[in-house]
Amino acid sequence: MNYRSGIRGDLELIAGMVGANSRVLDVVCGDGTLLGHLKSERQVDGRGIELSMDGVRECVSNGLSVVQGDADTDLDAYPENAFDYVVLSQTLQATRHPRQVVESLLRIGHRAILSFPNFGHFSVRWKLSFGGQMPVTGNLPDRWYDTPNIHLCTITDFIVLCDELDAKVEQAIALDRQGNPLSYSARAQRANLLAPQALFVLQKH
Repeated sequence: MNYRSGIRGDLELIAGMVGANSRVLDVVCGDGTLLGHLKSERQVDGRGIELSMDGVRECVSNGLSVVQGDADTDLDAYPENAFDYVVLSQTLQATRHPRQVVESLLRIGHRAILSFPNFGHFSVRWKLSFGGQMPVTGNLPDRWYDTPNIHLCTITDFIVLCDELDAKVEQAIALDRQGNPLSYSARAQRANLLAPQALFVLQKH
């Protein structure tokens, strides 16, 4: 499989942050796009967890080391500092216990890399305020009754969680709809209003 084609913007950014020959766990890895890219471009020792059996089969058929598992319940099985990087991309909002998931990522990896849609974006606020309905946007494309997202947060909410967990924010990148970095940090006050999504790199203090 050609993992270089069609890789999402945030995944390309994440791949650029990962050191060569490092140990990586991709949590909810989907079809293995990021893992495959890292394996071919960075020669990482990459592992994955994926809830969907179809996703697991696709990953395994492409030579990736992926097991079926649930981010909410199965991260406890991994020992402390087992990986150099633990990645959770565009999935935090779909977990049942996001605080515990972030704590687990920080425990398992030397660095935790997370990307997520920003529910504080002005388009979301506009649709809620003036349309009176749960918003449907490019980054939140599902209607309220069939969305997998159950714990949507804003960038400010996530920063507050990092403070509560005493997590060091090593990088905070504001992203546009395509996952490309904007000119200002996700920690800037305007990011919560203007950035459709964000990417954070965390470490334990």
